[in-house]
Amino acid sequence: MAKGITRQRIVEAALDVLDEGGADAVTVRAVARRLGVQAPALYWHVRSKQELLDEMGTEIQRRVQRRFDAEPSWHWRDGMLAYARILRREYLLHRDGARTFSGTRLTDPEVLRAQEPWLARWTTDGLTLADVVAAAELVTAFVVGFVIEEQERAQSAMADPARYAIEERDAAIGDRTPLARAAGHVRETDDARFERQLDIVAAGLTATFGR
Repeated sequence: MAKGITRQRIVEAALDVLDEGGADAVTVRAVARRLGVQAPALYWHVRSKQELLDEMGTEIQRRVQRRFDAEPSWHWRDGMLAYARILRREYLLHRDGARTFSGTRLTDPEVLRAQEPWLARWTTDGLTLADVVAAAELVTAFVVGFVIEEQERAQSAMADPARYAIEERDAAIGDRTPLARAAGHVRETDDARFERQLDIVAAGLTATFGR
């Protein structure tokens, strides 16, 4: 094992690589170069790119949990909304954050154990454990999809500022389909769109569970 190389240092270096080059740039070799060592020096801690991504995803979830635990003990619906907002903020801190961290496996049992107080609280709010899991999975899927689109559009617009020009869209559509044309002018900030759509998700959850 290379002297001074820890799992935490590897994850921090991997996040730096991600922020500089995006998801496709994250490899064990790239992280090793960032740390000034050869790739085999990291294999004591991570044996593949997938294990590296799992460690990165676990660290992000750890940060989400810390922020979540710092807040009051919410009713389940308010807790789900807060979780969605915290998760989005953490994903947005890193380039390709949602695409990189979604689907990763949590490697730290403590991160899983930290869910216990919230599961206990929300199941006493009247939901079954299956309800809580379904609601959390739905909210997570919404956030991941929203942020992937949000980040991809922002990066595309940065590379080509005219890519989403409304004038070009209007010219391409023409005047014969006024609603389709007007739809392109219904514009909100990313934050406003997120909150509007999260409210719709929350309304669906409330209607489904009725509590």
